Parts: sequence; structure tokens; C-alpha cells
Amino acid sequence: MSSAARRTVFSLVVFFTVCGLGGLLLSHRVGAQSPDNQSAFRKSLEQFSSVYQIVAKNYADPVTGKMPSNIIYDGAIPAMLRTLDPHSSFFDPKAFAAMQQDEGGHYYGVGMLIQPQFIHGTSRIVVVYPMEGSPAWKAGIHPGDVIMAIDGKSTAGMSSSDVANLLKGAKGTTVHVTMDRIGSPKPLIFALTRDEIPNPSIDVAYEIRPGIAYIHIKQIQETTGREFADALKSVPHQKGLIIDLRNNPGGVLVEAVSVCDHLLKRGQIIVSQRGRAYPEEIYRATHGNHGADFPIVVLVNHGTASAAEIITGALQDHDRALVAGQTTFGKGLVQTVYRLSYNTGLTLTTYHYYTPSGRLIQRNYKGVSLYDYYYVDHGDQNKKDRKVYLTDSGRTVYGGGGITPDVELTPLKYNDFQNLLLAHYVFQRFAEHYVVDHKVTRDFEVNDAVLNDFQNFLKSKNIAFTPANINGVLPWLKTTIKSQIFVSSFGYRSGQVVVDNWDPEIQTALGLLPQADALEQRALKADAAKLAANENPSASH
Repeated sequence: MSSAARRTVFSLVVFFTVCGLGGLLLSHRVGAQSPDNQSAFRKSLEQFSSVYQIVAKNYADPVTGKMPSNIIYDGAIPAMLRTLDPHSSFFDPKAFAAMQQDEGGHYYGVGMLIQPQFIHGTSRIVVVYPMEGSPAWKAGIHPGDVIMAIDGKSTAGMSSSDVANLLKGAKGTTVHVTMDRIGSPKPLIFALTRDEIPNPSIDVAYEIRPGIAYIHIKQIQETTGREFADALKSVPHQKGLIIDLRNNPGGVLVEAVSVCDHLLKRGQIIVSQRGRAYPEEIYRATHGNHGADFPIVVLVNHGTASAAEIITGALQDHDRALVAGQTTFGKGLVQTVYRLSYNTGLTLTTYHYYTPSGRLIQRNYKGVSLYDYYYVDHGDQNKKDRKVYLTDSGRTVYGGGGITPDVELTPLKYNDFQNLLLAHYVFQRFAEHYVVDHKVTRDFEVNDAVLNDFQNFLKSKNIAFTPANINGVLPWLKTTIKSQIFVSSFGYRSGQVVVDNWDPEIQTALGLLPQADALEQRALKADAAKLAANENPSASH
């Protein structure tokens, strides 16, 4: 059998495996299929096979190479799943391995965040920053270093994923990376020993004000609950908490439950899920917060989705946190991961999830293109069209269309000048030059001399600007310059702390803590009143 034929058989086997799984699930949901249903299913498969054979034999161009698997992987299976909902997805072997790696929170490599940038008119792969404690960090690789070769093989023309794949490998193996660095007269060669690279879901957590913890959760993965517990413990005598879930796409449901378990009272419902094929499952706080009732503000935006919305909805419904920001994405569907043949996988929607008040927050996807569903902001759904629910203390919240924040915040929007600077990676490149000639200490501030150096740098790069451009965004400009210089000098987290202490939404969230405390006290009084009524039913008559 030729290699092309083997690929064709392989693709068809996977397709029929998925179809078979779909038939099995259908049978499990509605009982044994009737003879008519079984016959229709067989006819559909026969029709697909007939169409495929006609295409393979008569298409204008030869159906060779990867074409058979593309027809199945990129066409037939996704199209079949798209008729269900936007979140049921098929993963080829490469994508399935990447998904498992993301959920696991670690991989083996050298520990660098990289991206393509145009340098002197040529696209090259540049180090954004080495991850702290990684082999790249320990070896002294800097932000802005240009990856010229890996094990002697030029990276010219490679994508960032191509380079990343070459840098990954078995633990303990060595890879030689050739770097071009500003200020170095010749290329630098680093011998890096690959190791396990943690990919924590909480990338920044610290005491942002005395007794006030700030925790940024970038995604929900298999380590999130433990990471969150450790982050809480790192701030003793806690007086308040900011949880930043902006642009958090979600992830592992049970880890979202674990986060809530540290903040709610024991026994409180966190989320329930219901599906046609399975009995209702209710998740409750099993350990609870042991009376630690400090005020909480949760920051969200339109990119907050799925498991991150589970956290937000549970804390809002129990009046445990004040939610601030913009209405969340609105994903109320839960996918089960199925491992299929040939290292492929399927995520299939098997449940709807409901917040403690009973809300299904899924946004509409019927008759909407995938692009519009994911990328077009249609604005908040009209509240009069949404079903009303009540929090524990009787506040109104809404189902459908995401989670509406208690306090609406206007997101930061960049003007044309800001976008121009970011598009040219100006801050990173200025920082690369600056740290070559200056010793940076922790008390560094962007003064007039630094601003003058920055403007001279813009002129050297032929980036036009006016004094009005500079003065119009001066606080942001100073913050971004300082942040990038701190990333180059001390690491990513240090740079991010600089941004956090300027970020208007985080600063607003800090100011909302008294309001969150009042909400918490109101909820405690409502709980006490319910408890008293239950203990003395006659008093309520």
C-alpha cells in the first residue's frame, strides 16, 4: 500500500471513529436507535464515502500528500461538529498534544517566550523574555535577543512554532542556540539543557497594598487550585483581595471549583451541570473559607470565559465578591474530552453549567458565524430580554449573554500614536539599548533624561511624533518604558508589577474594596436571618 493510500485509510478510520462515537453518544442519550435511525446513519456514511471517492478520482488536481487528511481533519469533522455548537471540536494529533500540555501546566524545553518581529525588513524570531528560573534565564538570555540558529540550523524563514518545536525536547538533553544581541560584537552561543518548564496559571500574585492581595489568573488548568491556595497564604493578615480574570479563557472545571472552595462557606453551591446523557451534578464548597470573610473584587472583561465565568458567577451569586469590568464572554457549555484513535481527540459539549442562582449564561450562537461568535462584540444583550435571577441577598442578576458586572468599567483604548509604538515594538527595543549603557536599580524612574533618550530613539527609527503625542499619553508612556526596562533587568513579574500599579482598572478595583466589604456584610446578615428563621420557624409567621 502506498503512503498516500495509508494516509487516506488513516483519515477515514479517524472520521468513522468520530462518527461512531457520535452514534454511541446518541444511542446513550435517547436509548437504542430505531431501525430507521440506524439505516439513515449508515446511508449518511455511505454517501460520504461515495463523495470522497469521486473527489479522489476526478478532482482537477491530484488528491495527494496531505490532502486526504485535510479533507477529514479540516473539513468533514469540523463541519459536522459545527452543526452542534461552537465549542465541540476535533483535534488532530499535534493540536491534541498541545491542548493536553496547556491543561497540564508544564512542558520540557528551555523556557523562553518568543515572537516574530521584523528587523531590518526581515522577519526574525525574537525573545520576548526568558521565564524566571528556566534554563534560558539561568544561562543569561535577554529579552530582545534574536534567535539566529538552533543546533547550527538557521532559523531564517521559520515560524515561531517551528522554532519552539526545535527548542522543546526530552529532559536533560542539550540544545545549542545562537543569538544576536544588541551591544555584542559577535553572535552568542548558549548551550541549554532542557528541563521541565512550569507554566503556572497564576503568573502574578503579590501584596499590592498592605494586607491586599492581587492575584492574576491567566487560565484555569490542572494546577490552578493549588496555586491559588499558595497565593492566598503568601499574604498574611489579609484585608482584601483583587482577583484578575480579564482575558482568562477558562479551562478545567474542577480547578475553578477549587478556587471557589477557598473563598465560599462550606456547603455553598459553586456550580451545577446538567446534560441529557448524564444526571445533574452539583459542586459544593467542601472545605470552605473557615470564616475568612475579607472583601473581594473580581475584574472581568469580554475575554473572561467558561471556567473563569464559573468562578465569577459563584462569587457574585453568593454576594461574596463585587464584580467589576465589562460583561463576560458568555460560555455556559461544558465539554468532555474524548481520546480517539491515532492520538487524536474530541471535545464534545455534554453539559450546560448553571451558577448557584440557576443562571445559564451561554450567549446566543444560533445563526451566528464562528468569526462573529468569537470576535465581534455585539455589545451587552438587552437586559429586558434576559431572565432575572436573585443573589443570596436579593440583588438582581441576569441569565444569558455572559455575566454582567456589578460595576461597569470603561476599558483602556489606545490611540493611533500608542498603536504605532506598540506595532514597532518600540519599548522592547528601547529597553534593549538602554540597559546596555545604563545600570538599572530597583528605584529607577522615568525622568526627563530618560524621556529625552526615548524621543531620540524614536527619531533614530524614523517614527514621527509631536510634543502633543507625547504629553497626551505621558503616564502610560512612562509606565510602559519603566515596565519594559524592568523586564529586561529583573524579569517579567517585576515589569508586570509596574503596569499593575498604574492600570486604571486595577486602581479602581482597589477603591471598590469598601463597597465589596459592604456587600459581604449584607450577605452575612442575610445568611444570619435565614439561619434564625430556619431555627425558629414560628417567628416568621
